[in-house]
Amino acid sequence: MPQTDFPERFEVGAELWIEHEGGPFKVERVRWQKGQPVLKLSAVDDRDHAESLRGRYLRVPGSHLAELEEGEFYLFQLMGLEVVTDGGRQLGRLKDVLQTGANDVYVVDSPAGELLLPAIADVIRDVDLTAGRITVHLLPGLMPGEAEEVR
Repeated sequence: MPQTDFPERFEVGAELWIEHEGGPFKVERVRWQKGQPVLKLSAVDDRDHAESLRGRYLRVPGSHLAELEEGEFYLFQLMGLEVVTDGGRQLGRLKDVLQTGANDVYVVDSPAGELLLPAIADVIRDVDLTAGRITVHLLPGLMPGEAEEVR
């Protein structure tokens, strides 16, 4: 199942690394089936070998990552970042990103429980990789156990 915004990673001739294997493996053939690439990789020449690789991630090294636009980040860069409010309140650390289709949802492991934050401009105010921090604005009802603001 592709977890990339760059489907060209699966083009013939592209290099991929298989989790817990040496590499690189070159893509020799590709066909798309129901939105998923079915690949023939170099040095994977029989069904048994291919089956032994089932469930492993295909990866690319950092030197092969595509450059992103300003304000865009790879998910792995966000994992573990400290999450704080724009008022300075520490909420916890980012432990997962749910990709829902409409917008991503950041899952924060907070002392108050699991906090789900929509990754929208009204909530995610700043991502500072150097400082290791995501600054958020909490909209009413986002914090578990806190009453929604009544208007």
